[in-house]
Amino acid sequence: MTSGIGGSTAELELASIQADLSDVSPISAAERQARVEKAARLMQQKGVDAMILPAGSSLYYFTGLRWYPSERLTAAILTPDARLTYVCPEFEDSKLRETLGADADIRLWQEENDPCLLVKNFLQDAGYKTAIIALDENAPFFVFDGLRQVLPLAQIINASSITAECRMHKSVAELAIMQKVKNLTLEVQKKAAKILHEGISSFEVARFIDQAHRAYGGSASTFCIVSFGEATAMPHGPDAEQFLREGDMVLIDTGCKLHGYNSDITRSYVFGKPSQRQRDIWELEKAAQAAAFDAAQIGVPCEQVDAAARKVLAAAGFGPDYQLPGLPHRTGHGIGLDIHEWTYLVKGNQRPLAAGMCFSNEPMICIEGEFGIRLEDHFYMTEQGPRWFTGQSHAVDAPFGRG
Repeated sequence: MTSGIGGSTAELELASIQADLSDVSPISAAERQARVEKAARLMQQKGVDAMILPAGSSLYYFTGLRWYPSERLTAAILTPDARLTYVCPEFEDSKLRETLGADADIRLWQEENDPCLLVKNFLQDAGYKTAIIALDENAPFFVFDGLRQVLPLAQIINASSITAECRMHKSVAELAIMQKVKNLTLEVQKKAAKILHEGISSFEVARFIDQAHRAYGGSASTFCIVSFGEATAMPHGPDAEQFLREGDMVLIDTGCKLHGYNSDITRSYVFGKPSQRQRDIWELEKAAQAAAFDAAQIGVPCEQVDAAARKVLAAAGFGPDYQLPGLPHRTGHGIGLDIHEWTYLVKGNQRPLAAGMCFSNEPMICIEGEFGIRLEDHFYMTEQGPRWFTGQSHAVDAPFGRG
């Protein structure tokens, strides 16, 4: 039997969890203000008159306001003088002020009003007759359409050149939160492995993982892929329930949030004794992951990291490119407040790697009709090169070590 797999129960593993988040803190108000000021400087450089951030992760990044997307516009408007003004329904005023404080500049609209007219009036009062407006890339279409109708002379551009430029370079405080939440999910992965037994349901494992994430002090699982056997060759897993059998490859990909920041870790191993085929492909996957990590150096284009992983796989007869059997998706994605965010380790992305960038490293091998293996860990860039958040899995028959 693979080391660290099976031999326990969900009840025992949950009872052994002791949550301790005392060594990590939320992002401070001072850091959020520094983010606003950086965005304002970028706006000045690009000639942007206003940036509009409806409900979503960028709104939270700059303001600390967690808000649910809906058909009612609630948004922050940032101007190049680093001033934040908010637009929201009048009945939500007190709720916003719980986070933003009594002194926040909030412009209110009633249910029969068009909130985009409120935005127009604010911009005109601020002196912007015809404006360049940067709108968050995740804004719903109705917001874009409403602004286009009330401001027909305005140029509405994608705000990602501002938001992503801020968000993709993580601070020391962000890295500390991300380290904690990734450590947390790795511990959940270890515990999930221990509860496996022949016949266990993939749904049962996913329920346990959700409980364990919350027991450690994280959020509920933001996603959870639990695949057995041939289904492990499906990158995002099947929808149907599966039941574990001796000799199955197991793939578990999951994460949660802490102070808004995401974890995302995948482990692949065998329930029982690995075959030579499983062992060889697992080692190849680990080698491709290591090659991607080694290629990630300051100033190197992102696409070269993806190319380094694919070169290892192609040399072993997989691919090329996205062909199966092989790696059907990019090698890695940025991560932070969104599980997938700028920038990406993919062919065609020539953005140079820079300090503070954070990535998944997951050059999955998919062999349809047999199994798939994905080892996913994350790293961040320092001036001296890449650093793992969580180090590589140890071995196919000891994925979490032999201790």
